[in-house]
Amino acid sequence: MGTKRFCVFEYLYRDADNFKAWGALLLKGVLSHAQVAEMKYKFESETFFIAEQIGVPPLYQELWAYSDGATESDHPWHEFFTVRPANENDLAMGAPWGTASALFQAITKTTRWNERLSSHYEIGCSQFPMFGNGQTR
Repeated sequence: MGTKRFCVFEYLYRDADNFKAWGALLLKGVLSHAQVAEMKYKFESETFFIAEQIGVPPLYQELWAYSDGATESDHPWHEFFTVRPANENDLAMGAPWGTASALFQAITKTTRWNERLSSHYEIGCSQFPMFGNGQTR
């Protein structure tokens, strides 16, 4: 597998106490700068998204190991970090999670982020109504 046929979608979950869990998805295919810009436009404030809504694995549980589960600092939003070309180390980690085009389509077809799709909706939106409880674009 040549690295030029793959890219990596990097994202994170940051709770209200600023604890972070990072994620990276190896994708088959590549995205142009214009496609990445279009994706960012669809994210709330060009950064935030609901992982469950686009089928991306949520990262909450990585922080639960330190707190014995969800806390009042949790909320539904994940953050986009970057899309970058894959390198040999990325390819050595295993099979692609999916395709770049399928992720692009899942993101760009979103017209409004729905916080209720997150398992953290009940926790986070009552404590931290970041963008209006599912009322965003």
